[in-house]
Amino acid sequence: AVYTRNRMIAAPLLVTTRHLESNMGAVKGLVVNSGNANAYTGKKGVEDAERTCDLLAEKLGCSSSEILVASTGIIGRPLQMEIITRQIDEALPMLGSDGRASESAASAIMTTDTHPKEYAVEADQGFRVGGIAKGSGMIAPDMGTMLAFITTDAKLPPDLLHECLERSVDESFNMIVVDGDTSTNDMVVLISTGEKGCRKETLQEALDTVSIELAKMIARDGEGATKLIEVTTTGAKTRDDAKKVTKTIITSPLVKTAVFGEDPNWGRIIAATGRSKAEINPERLSLKLSDSNKDAVIIKNGKIQPTPNEAASIMKSETVKIHIDLGIGKESATGWGCDLSYDYVKINAEYTT
Repeated sequence: AVYTRNRMIAAPLLVTTRHLESNMGAVKGLVVNSGNANAYTGKKGVEDAERTCDLLAEKLGCSSSEILVASTGIIGRPLQMEIITRQIDEALPMLGSDGRASESAASAIMTTDTHPKEYAVEADQGFRVGGIAKGSGMIAPDMGTMLAFITTDAKLPPDLLHECLERSVDESFNMIVVDGDTSTNDMVVLISTGEKGCRKETLQEALDTVSIELAKMIARDGEGATKLIEVTTTGAKTRDDAKKVTKTIITSPLVKTAVFGEDPNWGRIIAATGRSKAEINPERLSLKLSDSNKDAVIIKNGKIQPTPNEAASIMKSETVKIHIDLGIGKESATGWGCDLSYDYVKINAEYTT
C-alpha cells in the first residue's frame, strides 16, 4: 500500500499500516466506508478502525490483522459504529467476483464523485489487473480524497509488488491535480492472490495502465469539472524538473479557469512554467495546444508564432492537451487535471450542509 503524505494521517491509515507491517503483507479482506473520513478523531477513531477490522475478521474467520480498512468523507466526526456493524452484515452476502460486484463496490465508495471508476486489463501472460477508485475533490495527491484498490492474480514477492505499486503511483495518482489540496485519507492498495506467474516488467506495464486510467478518471471527474487537462513536459534537464513544470501548470488556478472559459490565454501557461522552479531557457522553449484532432503551435524555440484559429477551437474540446518542450534535455513527464468552474465553489461551499 501507498499512503498520503499529509501529516494529519487518518485513523484507518494508521491501522492499515500497522496490520500490513505485522502480517508481512498478508491480507484476507478490505473494508471501506464512505461519508465519514474517521480523521482527526483521536484514540477513539483508531479504536473504531480496529473494531471495524474485528467485525469483518469475525465474519471471515481470520485474524483482524489480515483486514485492511479505509474511510472517506467528512473530517472530525466519530464513526457511527452501529451503522458500520449493520452494513458489514448486509454487504457480506453480496460479495462477488463479477463485473457487477466491481461496479457496486466502486459506487459504494463514492462521495462527490459523479460516477464509479473502474478499469481492468488482461496481460499476454494470462494474469489480470483490475482496480476501482474514488476521488473528485481534495485531489493533489502527494501521493485527494483519493482511494484506489487494485487486485491481480499475478504472483510476485511482496517486496517486488510494492516496488511496482510505488512506481505506478508515482506515474499516475501522484500526477493528478483537481484543487491543490491533499487529503488525510489517500491510499492506494495492491492485493495479489498469487495464482499466476509473471515477469515483473509485464506486471509493471499492466499496473501502470490501470493506475493511469483510474487517475485520469479521477481528474476528469473533478468537482464541477467540464474538461480534462493533460499536460506533458518534454526536453527537461531532469525528470524532477519535468514533473515540477507539469504539476505547476495543472495546479494553476489561472490556467484552470482559462480552460473553463475556453480562453487560449497561453501567457498563463508560460507564467506557471516560469515559477515551477525548474531549470528553463526561455529562448529554447516551445508550446503547443492540441486535442484529439488538431494541434496549435503557440511558441517555437522561444519565438511566438501567429496565433492560429485552431487554438480557440481546441479550448472548446472536452480534453485540452498542453505540451511544453523546454528544449534543454531529454526528460519528460505527463500529468492530468481539470478546469475550475463555478460549480466547484458551490459544491465545496455546501459540502457539510
